[in-house]
Amino acid sequence: MKNKCSVLFLSVMLVALFAFAAFAQLPAGISRGDTLIADQLTGRVGTPSNFNLWSGWRWQDRGLQQLAIEPLWTVDYATGEIIPGLASEMPIYNPDFTQMTIKLREGIYWSDGVPITADDVVFTIDLHVRTPGLLYHGPMAEFVNKVYKTDDHTVVVELKGPNSRFHTHFLDRWGCLRIMPKHIFEKVEDPLAFEFNPPVSSGPYVLYDYDPAGFWTLWERREDWERTPTGMLYGEPKPKYVFFRAFETEESKILAQVRHELDMAQHTPEGLRAVLEKSDTVRAWRKEWPWVVNIDPCITGVMFNNMVKPYDNREVRWALVLAINIVDYMAIAFDLMAPVSPIHLPPVPAYREAFFEPLEGWLKEFELDLGNGEKFKPYDPEVPFKIAQAAKERGFPVPEDPEVIKELFGIGWWKYAPDVAEKLLKKNGFSRGEDGKWRLPDGSLWKIQVFSATNPAHHNFRNAVAVAEQWKKFGIEASMSPTEAFDSLVLNGEFEVSTQWPAAEPWGAGVDLSRTLEPWHSRLLTPIGQPVTLGPGGGARWSNPELDKIIEEMGMTDPFADVETTIALGIEALKILVREMPTIPTYGYCGAVAWDEYYWTNYPGAENPYTQPYQHWPNFKYMLPFLEKAKK
Repeated sequence: MKNKCSVLFLSVMLVALFAFAAFAQLPAGISRGDTLIADQLTGRVGTPSNFNLWSGWRWQDRGLQQLAIEPLWTVDYATGEIIPGLASEMPIYNPDFTQMTIKLREGIYWSDGVPITADDVVFTIDLHVRTPGLLYHGPMAEFVNKVYKTDDHTVVVELKGPNSRFHTHFLDRWGCLRIMPKHIFEKVEDPLAFEFNPPVSSGPYVLYDYDPAGFWTLWERREDWERTPTGMLYGEPKPKYVFFRAFETEESKILAQVRHELDMAQHTPEGLRAVLEKSDTVRAWRKEWPWVVNIDPCITGVMFNNMVKPYDNREVRWALVLAINIVDYMAIAFDLMAPVSPIHLPPVPAYREAFFEPLEGWLKEFELDLGNGEKFKPYDPEVPFKIAQAAKERGFPVPEDPEVIKELFGIGWWKYAPDVAEKLLKKNGFSRGEDGKWRLPDGSLWKIQVFSATNPAHHNFRNAVAVAEQWKKFGIEASMSPTEAFDSLVLNGEFEVSTQWPAAEPWGAGVDLSRTLEPWHSRLLTPIGQPVTLGPGGGARWSNPELDKIIEEMGMTDPFADVETTIALGIEALKILVREMPTIPTYGYCGAVAWDEYYWTNYPGAENPYTQPYQHWPNFKYMLPFLEKAKK
């Protein structure tokens, strides 16, 4: 492993040296010791002068969502909390969920000195109802009947029908309807064309400068930071400046961090290993192997198009699950460093106690009907220990504690049972030729083209490589097909198998699974050729009458007041998903995060996860008051 990292680092030095030099310096007059430098996940900004994130994609992780704009509420999946920001408390619904009341925090101000009040909230919702083209026009026009204030800090939204999840449109989880400054936008003739430059901030930082070419954006701490939700909740953000930079290559990013010119970065696994080997001041989220963030509220895996034969058959889908050796799969996909999940949820702290642990007994007893009275229990609770053993054989320092192993590698997955997969396929008319290749029921060769995105570091690319290899080993002519049209193909159903997320990402806090389940409601089932509302989960084009009833019952359940019912409904929904397996969950999303402690310390590592660890999430502003300057 060291030799591999050394070779990588040498290539880094040679390839990146000259390309990197142009971006090595901060703007004139900015002290490096007062500045936190972070890489921008989404890369170079395509619209550098435009900060209007209400009218379209504006590379919001350039600091807009993390520093400048405070939402009403924010999810923190590391702590399992929902944090009221501009709001002073959680939303208040009437008994039949046809009315929602928002209570605002008092004493908060826009960065130009104007108070943030109920007028801003009413204006934001009303403008979205009236303005097609704004990102949240659809749900606001669909659900809002009337919006008004009862005082300067109370807003009432009357809905067109019962909706206990209406507040989630304002709940920031890498995107939501954020509140607009009325005094700015009410003077704008066209809110879609307006660039909102410079942006007026409700968060603890204001725009200082940006690169017209889109490579960097610099923010400065507000002098009145205490008049923001961040300041009120957590205190003064420590860095005076925050500098977001886009890197065009992994090599230049590695070199920047080794030179102490980049404090926070998200690398490929190979890049993370190179940085850790070459720098004595860089640390990962975990200080020990497997280093990576493994609590991200996103499940990765494989998606079937359930409107295309033979993937409309649950037994065929299950056969393909049982044809996967998950230990070998994980070695290919993420170097044995990610936690597997047998259910359509990521194994993050918020869900382990509520869903994974209660379901484990049921999973052990779950059976498949192989025909002729033969049953098979596919769940394997020994999978995390098998992965641990494989990691040991690779020379990784695997802990011995069984509970730590389950935390690192998941509670279990499905058995590798190619013989059972063969029985299920033959039961459904498939056959294997003398060449060992599988034939479809019509006698033609079974070919599977697995579509993915083109970035080799992306989890959907890695899943595609792994699953194609596993199915090929089983006798299917499988191949992976990276394409720049990946998202549009999935949205329009123009695929058979892809590695789009197998389920929509849950909130990551609380126990409400509505965000994961909603895309599978039959009212959203969309014919091939027409785009689905949400690619993750929804791109599978699958629905189930039992699941419809659960989703509808969730809509009439208060997820805050009736936690027990919310959990019970979630568990029953997850059982349906296991039985039907419309998509295959494989492992939780992992981030190869690296932090240089040369200038700043007290990052939220695994030993002290006081908040989520990424610089691109909106919660980043809540991390900054806890950072400390390094002692030289």
